[in-house]
Amino acid sequence: MPEATVRTSSADVQLASEYFHAYSVVGLLAVIGVLFVAVAFGAGRLLRPVAPTPEKLLTYECGVDPVGEGWAHTQVRYYVYAFLYVIFAVDSIFLFPWATVFAAPGFGGATLVEMFIFLGFLAVGLLYAWKKGVLEWT
Repeated sequence: MPEATVRTSSADVQLASEYFHAYSVVGLLAVIGVLFVAVAFGAGRLLRPVAPTPEKLLTYECGVDPVGEGWAHTQVRYYVYAFLYVIFAVDSIFLFPWATVFAAPGFGGATLVEMFIFLGFLAVGLLYAWKKGVLEWT
C-alpha cells in the first residue's frame, strides 16, 4: 500500500510541476511585456525635448481654442444612430459564419430558414426605428 501512495504522490508532484511551468511561461511573458512598456515610456521621457510655452499649455480640441464652458448638451439622436450602427454591424457579422455553414452539405434548408428568421427580426427592428422617426436627421 505505501508504494502505491508514493507513486501517486510522485505523479502528482510531476503534474503540479508541469502545471506551474506552463503558468511560469505566461508570467514571464507578462513581466517582459510590462518591462517593454516601462522602458519605452522611460526612453520617451528621456529623449523628448521639454520646452513648455503658454501656447503649448492651452487646452484645445481639434486644433480650435475652446470657447465658453466645457459642458455642452448633445442630442440623443447621435447616440441612437451609433447604437443602430453597432446593432446592424454586429448582426451582419453573423452572416459570414452562416454562409459557411449554409455551404456545408446537410445544413441547407434549416440554416436558410433560421437566417431568414434572423433577418426578419433585423427588418422589424429597422422598421420600428424608421416608424418612430429615429432615422430622420433633422
